[in-house]
Amino acid sequence: MTYKLGIIGTNWITKQFVEAANESGQYELTAIYSRRESTGQKFGQDFNVDAVYTDLETFYNSGIDVVYIASPNSVHFEQVKTAIVHDIHVIVEKSAFSNPNEYAQIMQLLAEHKNVRLFEAARHIQQPNFKIIEEQVAKMPKISGATFVYEKYSSRFDEYLAGNEPNVLSRQFSAGALTDLGIYPIYAIIKLFGKPQASHYFATPLRNGADGRGIAILRYQNFDVTVEFGKGSNSHLNSEILGLRDTLVIGDIAEVLDITYYDADKVAHELSQAPATNPMISEAELFADMMTNKTETKTAYETLLTLSQTVNQVLFDLRQDAGMVFPADK
Repeated sequence: MTYKLGIIGTNWITKQFVEAANESGQYELTAIYSRRESTGQKFGQDFNVDAVYTDLETFYNSGIDVVYIASPNSVHFEQVKTAIVHDIHVIVEKSAFSNPNEYAQIMQLLAEHKNVRLFEAARHIQQPNFKIIEEQVAKMPKISGATFVYEKYSSRFDEYLAGNEPNVLSRQFSAGALTDLGIYPIYAIIKLFGKPQASHYFATPLRNGADGRGIAILRYQNFDVTVEFGKGSNSHLNSEILGLRDTLVIGDIAEVLDITYYDADKVAHELSQAPATNPMISEAELFADMMTNKTETKTAYETLLTLSQTVNQVLFDLRQDAGMVFPADK
């Protein structure tokens, strides 16, 4: 089956997903929603699509089967709700929702619309190299601790330094370092180790109260994981998962490009495969399979949805620990 795809958001990541969707052969872009018609038309030119909508209700009634949402975090909730009510499958960029209360309402809607599938687009955990990480972690006799790093200078940070408040650095839009960058390593950690027993977040606030960078600690029964992330600097540190004498080193936890396992004798074993040209192809194919083969993929889908909800709860817990409140929380 080829799914008629609609998109909300016309940035670079949307273009990357549409290209992956086309490459999979299981989607066809048929509708674009944008607040400004000119922006939508410009995006559509690359894909020969001229069906541009500025009204959300009309967009959802355009005949699409699935919507990909890459709008600011704070508006995901209403856009996803409306899609589910229209019995449209949803692929929503992370962070999916601002808080567990929003997620609980979405789960109730999904229970009422049982044929709809909801996916959070955490592309890195679906890539083949991440599966290699999972396999190697499972082989390690003991996990002693881990450090995950993802610190990348934002393309919007200069705008912030100039006195403005871009969406990705604004609490008004449920954004900041944790929900925009920290979610990459935190998603990976929870996929590998499950929900932590406790969590703490030491946030470095910007002048507007959003977090520009921070350090989180996730506590498990026998080890702790330290997570460092930020949008105002570039870090070139690797992420590491520590065994006893062995160590798993990950070059980039968001792109999952380089994986090296150092055994007990300190011998390096290169484990990573050459990545796909488009890092979103694996998730595009997986989501299509789960929409098409609902019965066969029921358990895997529910596991993925539970993971997304757990990540949402941990992000909320971390913000609460740091005293960071989004307007959507009230």
